[in-house]
Amino acid sequence: LYKIVADKTPYVSIEEITRKVAIGPTRFGHPCFYSPEDIKLANLTIKQHEQITFNSVEDINGTMAVSCAMVRNNRSHSFILPLSQQGKFYECEDDQIYTLKEIAEWKIPKCRSRTVKLSNTLHTWDSSNPLPENFGGYLVLMPVYEVQAVMKFRKDVVHILSDLDVEVKDITDCYDTSSFLQPLSLEDVFERTSKEFPMVAEIMDGLLGSQKPYNLLHTGKEIVIYKKYQATRVIASEIRSDSSKRHFLIPMTYKGKFKRRPREFPTAYDLEIARSEREQLHVVATKAFDSPHTELFSVSVGDQFLVQQCQTSEVLHEGRKKVIDVLACEQILSNAYKKVLLPMYMEGGFVEVIHDKKQYQLSEICKEFRLPFNVKVSVRDLSMKEDVLAAVPGLQLEEEITDSYLLISSTSSPMESWEIPVYRLNMLVHLLSKDVQTVVPPMTRTTVEEISEEQYYMVRRYENQTVLPPPRPPKKPATLVQQPVFAVSEQDVSDVLQAPKMQIPYQERRLYSRNPFKTLVRPQYETAEQLYCTLNAIELMAL
Repeated sequence: LYKIVADKTPYVSIEEITRKVAIGPTRFGHPCFYSPEDIKLANLTIKQHEQITFNSVEDINGTMAVSCAMVRNNRSHSFILPLSQQGKFYECEDDQIYTLKEIAEWKIPKCRSRTVKLSNTLHTWDSSNPLPENFGGYLVLMPVYEVQAVMKFRKDVVHILSDLDVEVKDITDCYDTSSFLQPLSLEDVFERTSKEFPMVAEIMDGLLGSQKPYNLLHTGKEIVIYKKYQATRVIASEIRSDSSKRHFLIPMTYKGKFKRRPREFPTAYDLEIARSEREQLHVVATKAFDSPHTELFSVSVGDQFLVQQCQTSEVLHEGRKKVIDVLACEQILSNAYKKVLLPMYMEGGFVEVIHDKKQYQLSEICKEFRLPFNVKVSVRDLSMKEDVLAAVPGLQLEEEITDSYLLISSTSSPMESWEIPVYRLNMLVHLLSKDVQTVVPPMTRTTVEEISEEQYYMVRRYENQTVLPPPRPPKKPATLVQQPVFAVSEQDVSDVLQAPKMQIPYQERRLYSRNPFKTLVRPQYETAEQLYCTLNAIELMAL
């Protein structure tokens, strides 16, 4: 994964940008530029250094122009820039992170190179990696091109290197090009209009696999593509302490059932985020905390609490009274409840105690709770030959997404149809001129899709971009002395987690959402500059 470095060489006209920079309908095809001088238009003046987003190239009343947009004072403005517009246009800084494939296809201008910086690697380094171990420098990327061609009477794609020293003759005008096959990717098929569906296609470059639907997608197989659409999936990750987690996309039609699993909370602030109106949050402390204020409670390992609400409290700080945010809780004693106050900056450790034994369908969880949410499969999906989720000891349901799918069936067995993802299957098809039934088969099947770490990243990075993360926890007082932290093993709290069910009122749940990039241990900073640099790094990780 790479972060691209803005090109310092300016473009001298809008026409040059359209010739050299990829502009298209996808999210990669909207490059951003700025001008060091004001640009005066008929009804708008673009000020110097304002970011201009290029959306598409259009023919407007016989004149080629670029449809652009800019944001000023939180308001979006749309306008047109003609290709004849002269000036200096510089690339804007891009905070997004890309794969090499995306950079090669969208982010290397023609006749230019692209400088990138390695952001992070998805897999552990091995000897096959072309970069040195722990490499952290910059790379200059220059594309190597090849021509992909289709020969008459052949169904495979021929790859021709662009540096072959051969002469060719253009015979397009005197040849019937319709006799050649036209390879289409699944993205190409998806971009067709809805009126063109259904269609029959033969797979030119297919997949390997013995399980459905992948056994329908071998090279040479004929399929019916009924329609294109967006479908909902839930991203789920295996709950593990190490980095080798498995990731899944679960369809909403999944028929298995789930039981809840305990959540872990590193701070009192996380308890406030997770607090629910439907049920009281019951937790057990796994780390000790010695409060510096007599007005606030000191926590010991094994203490149990019912979380109540966030409020303010007066404490004596350096001889003066100070109001701070605290979390009101009830400590569970052997035969009573004790009201206590925990400082919001408290860095402890808590594990949730689950009293809810109900089994939930996936749709019920998404409706009644806010994600992320910890579960395990209690009843597997019997409609699947093999339910891969049933063998996973714990899952975190992270978020709902919408993704692009095609509905297909085999021409030889059209009684059932399957959903296949558009952007995660690398295959080519060509369309056949055959009659096709327009009625979709009565049985539509979906599968739980296990995705790689790179695919997981690609799916998640564009979701919830408009949702602001929760506020940072209140700063811990600088004068407080760091107290030793004592951890407790899982065995020490196992009796508490298996405690008999308590009579805790159930009310409507308000779900928990926590910033996944928040660190569990917060370092101290000597200067504001150190803090500023660290926050910038954290924000880049979040992007």
